Amino acid sequence: MSLHTRNFSIIAHIDHGKSTLADRILELTQALPAREMKAQVLDAMDLERERGITIKAHAVTVGHRARDGETYKLNIIDTPGHVDFSYEVSRALKACEGVLLLVDASQGVEAQTLANFYLARENRLSIIPVINKIDLSLADVDHTKEQIEQVLGVDASEAILVSAKEGTNVGDVLEAIVRRIPAPRGRPQAPLKALVFDSWFNAFRGVVALVRVVNGELRVGSEIVLMSNGRRFRVEELGIFTPKPRVEERLGPGDVGYMMAGVKDVADMRVGDTITELRNQNARPLQGFREPKPMVFAGFYPIRTKDHGALHDALHKLRLNDSAFTFAPDKSDALGLGFRCGFLGLLHMEIVQERLEREFDLDLITTAPNVSYRVTLTNKEVVEVNVPSQMPERGRIERIEEPILEAAVFTPAEHVGPILDLLEKRRGVQKRFEYIASDRVHIVYDIPLSEVVMDFYDKLKSASRGYASLDYRVVDMRAAKLVKLDILVNDIPVDALSMVVPRERAYEKGKALVKKLKSYLPRQLFEVPLQAAIGRDVIARETVKAMRKNVIAKCYGGDVTRKRKLLEKQREGKKRMKTVGSVQIPQEAFLAILEV
Repeated sequence: MSLHTRNFSIIAHIDHGKSTLADRILELTQALPAREMKAQVLDAMDLERERGITIKAHAVTVGHRARDGETYKLNIIDTPGHVDFSYEVSRALKACEGVLLLVDASQGVEAQTLANFYLARENRLSIIPVINKIDLSLADVDHTKEQIEQVLGVDASEAILVSAKEGTNVGDVLEAIVRRIPAPRGRPQAPLKALVFDSWFNAFRGVVALVRVVNGELRVGSEIVLMSNGRRFRVEELGIFTPKPRVEERLGPGDVGYMMAGVKDVADMRVGDTITELRNQNARPLQGFREPKPMVFAGFYPIRTKDHGALHDALHKLRLNDSAFTFAPDKSDALGLGFRCGFLGLLHMEIVQERLEREFDLDLITTAPNVSYRVTLTNKEVVEVNVPSQMPERGRIERIEEPILEAAVFTPAEHVGPILDLLEKRRGVQKRFEYIASDRVHIVYDIPLSEVVMDFYDKLKSASRGYASLDYRVVDMRAAKLVKLDILVNDIPVDALSMVVPRERAYEKGKALVKKLKSYLPRQLFEVPLQAAIGRDVIARETVKAMRKNVIAKCYGGDVTRKRKLLEKQREGKKRMKTVGSVQIPQEAFLAILEV
């Protein structure tokens, strides 16, 4: 048992000050020289620094001399706050014995505060409530304590009041960590058991794994076995982050650090795997993680066809660093060869796309996001459909089921009306409505995931002037009246523009799409019909008029039949051209439609 080690995570709603508190702890423990300190030290990715959010969980080891005179080793794991990255939080918590639950004194308990609290309680961790931003003029500490007790059921009398920005009372947080979080259990002489809770790819060293040693010792040179696949490797390097990498000869029980073992294939080192030693294998693996299930799907296609191989390699490397992201080869008649990718949410999709474009220098077209449907056919066969163009014909479908979310919204009472209106319009069904304080409301609705993936979060922020917060989780698959909407250009369906929509909204959606497409499609020498159709039934149509050459300009007199002959000949030519001509849809037209 490592009596002087403490492993803890900082959890909170987005923008409640997790990374700032981590900065102050690093400053107080003198982990970095003053000249190297900067805001958000642990947020290493450019995207994290630009957006001011944490995307990846980060681990760092610091030393702290407590008031009892003993020196403690603190392993801090800073976690993301956005709902799309909750899988990162769940992984980080597996490496901890306790958490700092951070609550903003001006905003109180928010949606992700509650979700992360339940994750910590599920993992049976010690929870230390910390009230941050007490320096703000809007801070209401008593009201925040009341919310912590009423909503979370946690005794707030020992909550630590801090200002991470000013550094106020951060020393008390360190003392509480030492006093209230238990030391990790584990015996150095026991067979090796270490949990892989994160990993990434290094172009020179191969796969780098972030591990938490539970039992035994991990040493440089020892032969290890990955329990999920039986693959064997020799440990080449071990170390910890302080936050700079520091090489170590061994990692013992309770230690959190990195490991390099010459793993070249990104698929070999799975997050959630258990590492054991070849000569003294442990029969039972540690409890891993629930496999994250992608909820939102979109196609990634390279703008330049020659970049297809580079995109394939980039996706493989990114997949190692992000186990919740999936991909499979895909082909579109309109966009060529690409990949169908699965994500946990829209922000997750946006981050993956930006990383591909920045880190791997790729130019991509992304199709409209859609969700996964479960389709029961008339012969009782059940199929999963991730791509609208693969939806079976109407006559073969008995039932379509869509994923349903339980969405929890926290909002000031004055914005309840517009938010309820938005939830009802998005086919939501109310489950719970309660005042958690005189001016604060907790609303819970069941709502189809397809209604959330496009612009729901933006609309929610508009309806509440930015004050509402949202958390959600998938709870069910339910039958709904859905249809596949096809867009036909010159009577040919464009697979990349197909979508699944509620039957009652099909006309409205189809009309908007063909209207938008008409404004972007260049005119041809023949008339081009644009149609929105459900099966064989056309429900909306626009027409791109043909460019017309004035064939009778040279007829300055004479018999009218000559002019008629020329016009008839032109008409026949256009009819023939329409049957053999093909319409190329420009990329800007695709991008404009995907915005709709």
